[in-house]
Amino acid sequence: MRFTVSSTALGSRLTVLGRVINSKNSLPILGNFLFEVIDGRLHLTASDSEVMMKTALELNESDGDGRFCIGNHDLLEAVKGFSEQPITFEVDLQNKLAKISYQNGMFSLPVENADEFPQPQMVGEDATVINIPTQVLADNINRSLFATAQDELRPVMNGIYFDLTPDCLAVVASDGHKLVRSKILNIKSEQPASFILPKKPASLLKGVLGKQGGDVVMRFDDRNAEVNFEEGLLICRLIEGRYPNYNSVIPQGNPNQLTIDRVGLLSALRRVQPFSNDSSNLIRFHVENGTLQLDAEDYDFSKTATERMSCDYNGMPMSIGFKGSSFIEILSNFDCQEVVIQLADPSRAGLVLPSEQPADQDVLMLMMPMLIND
Repeated sequence: MRFTVSSTALGSRLTVLGRVINSKNSLPILGNFLFEVIDGRLHLTASDSEVMMKTALELNESDGDGRFCIGNHDLLEAVKGFSEQPITFEVDLQNKLAKISYQNGMFSLPVENADEFPQPQMVGEDATVINIPTQVLADNINRSLFATAQDELRPVMNGIYFDLTPDCLAVVASDGHKLVRSKILNIKSEQPASFILPKKPASLLKGVLGKQGGDVVMRFDDRNAEVNFEEGLLICRLIEGRYPNYNSVIPQGNPNQLTIDRVGLLSALRRVQPFSNDSSNLIRFHVENGTLQLDAEDYDFSKTATERMSCDYNGMPMSIGFKGSSFIEILSNFDCQEVVIQLADPSRAGLVLPSEQPADQDVLMLMMPMLIND
């Protein structure tokens, strides 16, 4: 079989698919890309047995249909440095060899039998379907990934929770110390349903969901999810188990509220944080009379730092401790100019919200406090 394809189109698709493949695989064939030529289009697939991603692109020319597998590492290394030019594959399935020629040369690589490549576990016919704008899904994954856990004892915390209710679609991530909850208010269902998307497929989607318009179609059942996006398809095994009741940890009625410039606070925290204790990373927030004071100290090394910022504050004078690195992560995952920090008392979680919510969404992030010694 013989076909010709654009070098940059092939290289960009293989680079994305290469992120699916593990360095060590349960089956040797999973170290390969699956190539399938069908009706003048090239379909590319990569899998690690838990996650499978497919994409397709138009061929410049082809002499018929066929399928084969080719090792990911050597092919990726060979094509990623090409300028835009046609690349021609001549595949001898009988002798298991692909000759790949380009403008100034050629190389050859062994190919494997495509029949050995495992088929994905498809979603059942009774699957729940969610249609979500591409950019909304991309924003919510980008906003949530940092808050997922790496907890062997509680694997349900290691992914992003999608909770479809009669009121909204809530997208939630938490590691027990910080939490992100985004409500997409114009997506809802009278029939509640939910699933936990593992971190790896979420990261893969983060990499491929660009600025293009249109909708992503998500179908899921008890075990698997199928995500159809503009440039391809992702199928993955879901994390099984019951996600904790995230609403119960979000404090209601927080009378102390301060509004502050997000970038200014982020910069101040980055300056103060190196002076905090290495093990606790504690930063004290003291807010009073329109001023926020940040204090960090590490008496073991005789280090202290203080910085003051003006803010708009309605509430009682208060001192509360937060982990500096986690607060920096929270602020870094907003893109608004100002944030609103809502506080109840020093023993209860603080809420961080954008001063202006995204259209048809309700976003909040939560940070558990740390004990401070007065």
